[in-house]
Amino acid sequence: MKLSEAAGRLNSRSSKLPALIFLTDQARVPDVAAVAAKLPTGSAIILRDYTAPNRQEIARSLAQLTHQHDLVLLIGGDVELAGAVGADGVHFREQDLTCRADEIARKIERVTDRKKLIVTAAAHSATALQRAADFGADATLLSPVFTTASHPGTTPLGLAQFAALAADAALPVYALGGIDEENVNQLLTTSAIGIAAIGALAT
Repeated sequence: MKLSEAAGRLNSRSSKLPALIFLTDQARVPDVAAVAAKLPTGSAIILRDYTAPNRQEIARSLAQLTHQHDLVLLIGGDVELAGAVGADGVHFREQDLTCRADEIARKIERVTDRKKLIVTAAAHSATALQRAADFGADATLLSPVFTTASHPGTTPLGLAQFAALAADAALPVYALGGIDEENVNQLLTTSAIGIAAIGALAT
């Protein structure tokens, strides 16, 4: 089953959020424009590449690209940059909400109307899921579901644990990590509301 088809079936539970999310990774997928051209309308791109020296330039380019293809843009970890390029939202790493949740909340209040901003957060445990919910995130990206190329040494949650965590979460959950066309149908038995990926969306 194609990722876009599975994501659409999952997203029927929460149509207010994108069904499919692509996370940037310059090392693995340098041609984001090619990915954007293939993503279904309404899908999201999250700018990660946190240490890229030309991150502002990348963000501006992605803002134009997502507008051109009718996609949603979220900027990883930088509220001010999201506001500067007119992004649709912000994505935070798990450690961001662990160490500086109050600071982030104040920045969001200064930069934009929170109701107009999509806020997502990474999570790898039940504790992180609850922290994201307490912060007021709209959704979390829970990972890794399966063995993933981006974190080869990390033990995956596995389908059963992912399903249990997603079912108990107090906010919508995206599946991330090692998802491909061969295993994506397994996610249809879970309460995930969409799929996030890197390599699988670049092929």
